[in-house]
Amino acid sequence: MRNESQTRINWIPLAAALGAGLALRLFFLFKYPSGSVDGTIYEALGRNWFAHGTYGLDAVGRITPSDIRVPGYPVFTALFHLLGRGQTPLLLAQIALDLCTCVLAGMLAGILAPASQSGQTRRRVQLAAIWLTALCPFLADYAAVNLTEVLATSLTAIALVALVAAALGNETLSWRLLLHGSDEFTSTLRNTSSFLRSSWFLGGLAVGCGTMVRPETPLILVALGSVLLWRWRRRADWPKLVRAGALAAVGFVIPLIPWTARNAISLHEFQPLAPRYAQSPGESVPAGFYAWTNTWLVRYRDVDPVIWTIGDQPVTMAIFPSIAFDTGDERERVSALIDQYNKTCCGFTPEWNAQFQALARERTARRPLRTYLTVPFQRALTMWFTPRVEMMGYSGDLWPLRRNFEDDREDFLVTVLLGAIGIIYVALAFAGTSRIFLKHLLTGPQIWGLAILIVFCAVRTAFLTRIEAPEPRYVLECFPIVYALGAFFWARETN
Repeated sequence: MRNESQTRINWIPLAAALGAGLALRLFFLFKYPSGSVDGTIYEALGRNWFAHGTYGLDAVGRITPSDIRVPGYPVFTALFHLLGRGQTPLLLAQIALDLCTCVLAGMLAGILAPASQSGQTRRRVQLAAIWLTALCPFLADYAAVNLTEVLATSLTAIALVALVAAALGNETLSWRLLLHGSDEFTSTLRNTSSFLRSSWFLGGLAVGCGTMVRPETPLILVALGSVLLWRWRRRADWPKLVRAGALAAVGFVIPLIPWTARNAISLHEFQPLAPRYAQSPGESVPAGFYAWTNTWLVRYRDVDPVIWTIGDQPVTMAIFPSIAFDTGDERERVSALIDQYNKTCCGFTPEWNAQFQALARERTARRPLRTYLTVPFQRALTMWFTPRVEMMGYSGDLWPLRRNFEDDREDFLVTVLLGAIGIIYVALAFAGTSRIFLKHLLTGPQIWGLAILIVFCAVRTAFLTRIEAPEPRYVLECFPIVYALGAFFWARETN
């Protein structure tokens, strides 16, 4: 009777957290419904595949096979569009999936909790992580839009839970009853082989599935490999390293096989992911232009007029901020290239790209630290701390403060609020890490789980600073880590 009562009490705060999370996501669904250009592409790919048997896009009156996007999210959208008209089934499914991510963040926090902590402390940390996830407006906002973020983040969270559990010694899929803070193990999948019950395998499989949603998901394995290579660098530990790497690699490769085979058969190319610039076959890419923007573009508000406009419509020199030019001569050269682009009806030749590439090399030679350090660092700050209002219809502009406050008070206040929330969440993650991990785990096994999470955030952020469009949504896959670490701010030390 006592155990039954405790179970009921344990489920009450969990249900309350998930109920609050559901309310927040429904608020975004009804208050800020929005679509996206990328979402239209995903839906077209999935619809054409299900309706016509061809994974491709309409071109000159016929559906042409394409590898412009990996198939995970298009299939996901198509499945739920079959349930009814419009996007409602899809968005409701994303809300449910996002609530599952709340639980996964709690599981991640529970796995990382020090063994010295009591069951009560473990439960407190798990529930704190779930509450932080449920009340965070960033993923909740994207649950109401047809983009990959919710699905990609959920798969990332699954992979992190599995791989961190394996790194801490729980190498078979019999995880703790996390929501009750028990140290007992479940007996799931008893009748399957130990191979399929491997947390290494499950983590690799989740990474592979995530790669079919967002092609940069394998960065999880890059972080994992970096940590394990250091942890098991001694010869006596090499068998562990080989076993873990082999199991994770097998799981990772399995979801990629059908997509790679399809591209080889339909498009006659070896393409296990997606084209670097998401271009269609034969489509020109302004790679030289991107190389030049990588030497100065740091603000999110410059991404749409500069990056997403080029190649689609004419542009003017007014879209480029003053930091894009070191000299008047450079401005004149860029102006001449933009005039050439506009005269050719938004086209770019290899020579045009080469001239922008030359400008990029000159700017880098003139100030190499700017290209390789300052700009990436500013881009990292942009992605982590820019107010995430892009899906709500607000401008996100703060400066000048007085004018923006007077011109549109709602826009200004929402921008300030969401910007402050982003800073608070990251600050909580640092505070939680300092409060628990640095005091208790410098020599304990959980330090390796912490290392995997921190290295993944660092590797993913560094990678994203070198792409052409530093959008804040691209770091959302790191936020389950932020929630899990931030939860330890509420942990109480026990003796």
